[in-house]
Amino acid sequence: MKKLAGIAAMALLLATSAPASAAPSAVTYKLKATALGQSAEFTLDQTLDATAPETAAPGGTVTAVIDPAPNKVPASAGGYTVREIKTITLKLPVPANATFRSATATGGAGLGNGTPTVSLSGTDVVLKIAGPIKGGADFELPTITLNLTAGASGTITTKLGGTSYTAPGLTFTATITALGFPIDAPATGYPDPNPALTTTTIG
Repeated sequence: MKKLAGIAAMALLLATSAPASAAPSAVTYKLKATALGQSAEFTLDQTLDATAPETAAPGGTVTAVIDPAPNKVPASAGGYTVREIKTITLKLPVPANATFRSATATGGAGLGNGTPTVSLSGTDVVLKIAGPIKGGADFELPTITLNLTAGASGTITTKLGGTSYTAPGLTFTATITALGFPIDAPATGYPDPNPALTTTTIG
């Protein structure tokens, strides 16, 4: 059943595909997917673009923007049909030396039922997309804008969330078809290494 779990991990890569810009950051996610009581670990590469001001005055506003590019869910993987992906969650921690003000999720297309939401949960900004997004369908994740207030000094570094499989920064469920039956394969992942997306110097 490791093959089944692998399909969830492959779909996870697409569900969190990186935006396009002039200065992409290379990210490697360690992933674990589970199906029918079996699990498999994978390493998948992707890129992310983000923009933020290079400098900010103490107490000033800092706006970081992440703008994903369009992508496509595979219709099949590993010999199995991908029916859909759903319950996608992406976490971005509130950076040190900054205070959270607000966050918005705008745009996006082909994301299934409901409206994507973004909110503060503890120390993380969390984007949620209910889906489902059908296998073979085109989609575009919404643009995430983080509005922060700079602290007194230091740097504000935006990064992706997640530090382990039990504290993931990316989760979702892929539904595949195996032996004629739909099977849900939950997947969790975290970036390792976790590069800085943007750095803003206060002062």
